[in-house]
Amino acid sequence: MDWLTSSATEQGRAILAGLVSPVDLADGYLDAITRHPDAARIFARTTPDRARNEAVAAHDRAKAGLRRGLLDGVALSWKDNIDSAGVATQGGTRLLEGRVPVADARQLADATLQGLVCLGKTHMTELAFSGLGVNPGTATPPNSLDPALCPGGSSSGAAVSVALGLAAAAVGSDTGGSVRLPAAWNNLVGFKPTHGAVPMEGVLPLCQSFDVTGPIARTVEDCAEIMAVLTGRTAADLRGASIKGLRLLVLGGVPYEDAREGPVQAFEEAVAHLAAAGASITHATPPEAARAMALGTPLYAAEAYGLWRAQIDVAPDLMLPVTLARFRSGEQMTAPEFVERWTDLRRARVTWAQAVAGFDAVLLPTAPLLPPQADRAIADPEFFATENMLSLRNTRIANVLGLPAVSLPTGRPACGLMLMGRAGADRALLRVAAAVEQALAATAT
Repeated sequence: MDWLTSSATEQGRAILAGLVSPVDLADGYLDAITRHPDAARIFARTTPDRARNEAVAAHDRAKAGLRRGLLDGVALSWKDNIDSAGVATQGGTRLLEGRVPVADARQLADATLQGLVCLGKTHMTELAFSGLGVNPGTATPPNSLDPALCPGGSSSGAAVSVALGLAAAAVGSDTGGSVRLPAAWNNLVGFKPTHGAVPMEGVLPLCQSFDVTGPIARTVEDCAEIMAVLTGRTAADLRGASIKGLRLLVLGGVPYEDAREGPVQAFEEAVAHLAAAGASITHATPPEAARAMALGTPLYAAEAYGLWRAQIDVAPDLMLPVTLARFRSGEQMTAPEFVERWTDLRRARVTWAQAVAGFDAVLLPTAPLLPPQADRAIADPEFFATENMLSLRNTRIANVLGLPAVSLPTGRPACGLMLMGRAGADRALLRVAAAVEQALAATAT
């Protein structure tokens, strides 16, 4: 069996059964990274000494019957905005070149204590402020399905590292869709928890009001187990999850504006499969989604520029022009407007919760378009701007509404099905996602 392309939880159970050693897994991944022709475009830097030391310790615990959890000894990659002690964490920007933190981010430290093995840091879009995944200033990872296509961002290298068998799973960040979009475009599962669910100390911010980290993996179970490590809680109970009787709302309106045929068709096919498997499907267009998007979207640039203005204004020439323009677009928002928008957005969140209270999850296409050509996105600023804003449009709905969300593969390449849950009910959403995952897998066999 090729353990390197197995799910993280399968690897954890294999370690427990003595079928594979954490040392062999870590060495296997490090060797695969070394041999991969695009490794330098995927990993910003690897941590082989750390990985081997952690793997040896995990091996010894397994031999002594002292494993710390299901994922003890499983090797993950970490996005390059999550601090790692003594190893550069530069956020995909030349503004932070040479930045070396002295301590791990809290979530990486917690994961290490639970026995997870750190393979290294993955490339990302500049300061996590774009969805296409291209970054000519550092590196643009190849899409795992077609190297000529955009990989999705901003957790681009994170997703590609998993899809190409260079890590068992990855941890990325999601401010407007940066976990779910690259997961969808690389046929993976991506989970965005409720804002505030994961400790963010030691994570470079983009918009602290929306920033959250989450897993990119092969299965919903993987995501549930990684979330348990990141949050210090037990994993969501997925046993017996069933699609039958689930009440699912298909969100109309915003997700389909300017949407391309491929993702919409894949989504509709997936919804039809869920209905045939026993889910109760309702179509509706609660107006709060569009209102929240109108209120919340301008807040991103305003907060991001407020957080990074000092560094940007000192050396704007170090930034990619398209990224610089996005940050500076937030300069014009006044403090009263910022407060008013947040006040109205919080009201819209309450109204949304009331409107969808009777449903187990809300469904929509993860992205309204397929990954565009990477070379064109880099060479044509106008094309980049239009495709980038569209790429994150659907995922951002969950962020502005303050909801957990998960993207699942539909079975069609680069087309994801997104489920949004209730704020704070992350574990319940993972259980629903496990049921949907099983139902979709059954239709593919």
